[in-house]
Amino acid sequence: MPPESNEPAVRIENLVKRFGDFVAVDNVSIDVARGEIFGFLGPNGAGKSTTIRILCGLLAPTSGRATVGGYDVATQSELVRQNIGYMSQKFSLYDDLTVEENIEFFGGVYGVSPETLPQRRDYVLRMANLEDKRKSPTHDLPGGLKQRLALGCAILHEPPILFLDEPTSGVDPVARRNFWELIYRLSESGHTIFVTTHYMDEAEYCHRIALMYGGRVIALGSPAELKQAFGEHHLLMLETSDLLGAMHALQGRKGIVDVAVFGSGLHVKVDDEARAIEEIRSALAAAGIKIDALEPIPPSMEDVFVGLIEEQERVVTR
Repeated sequence: MPPESNEPAVRIENLVKRFGDFVAVDNVSIDVARGEIFGFLGPNGAGKSTTIRILCGLLAPTSGRATVGGYDVATQSELVRQNIGYMSQKFSLYDDLTVEENIEFFGGVYGVSPETLPQRRDYVLRMANLEDKRKSPTHDLPGGLKQRLALGCAILHEPPILFLDEPTSGVDPVARRNFWELIYRLSESGHTIFVTTHYMDEAEYCHRIALMYGGRVIALGSPAELKQAFGEHHLLMLETSDLLGAMHALQGRKGIVDVAVFGSGLHVKVDDEARAIEEIRSALAAAGIKIDALEPIPPSMEDVFVGLIEEQERVVTR
């Protein structure tokens, strides 16, 4: 029976996956709306890719239930695979084929009819801006163009739901930005995008984010909601002549919650902004460390990510 159109694109209910005694996915529950760009973040081993493989019908869950496009991943895995596109960081392309030959090959794999394939091939070439590269060997393409080609091959059969597993790993920042422009266009045309990434700036592009740690979802919401949940703490950017010395001088000081290196400076999490600025100036002056800049800043997704992970690690070690 076809799924109801008002169902979520992806529904995960109390999902568990065990490998022997190891729990890779621990009681995860998430709904992803149709047309949503949903980000899955977390460190290596957090359970992101295992969850993706279950949702793609490649792994059976130990317990719990998940539906993709309204189809049960455990009992209707073939129907799930017919309704999704999948792209991994390895791109899954054939380097010895030309761009056009790769598209035609994957068109056959996805069951695109011979009558429809030319139209779909031309659409992919336009979308990926590869029309002038159609006869080029794939191994000659730079990483960013290979990435676009892989995405195009994943949507040849017009799947309503796309799973992108670390799709921007190993490509340059310009290629990553261009790739996200393609993702936004696909979302606007009605595709649901489920993407895993370890790039914190990419989390900002998602409509909502789930942060996984130890197989569990420890935070869920829009980037703005997660930043707001950063807590009652404030964040200061500190630039000094001696980063390491400043860290030592500030650790354990009253009102200083945490100090971490961020780029060429320090991010200092504090309880009270005004009092902390006075405390920092006093502590660094006593240590003979010059302050080049000290100002309040909004938390980034990386700040939120690090803060939540550190909080979880403190809970585990108690």
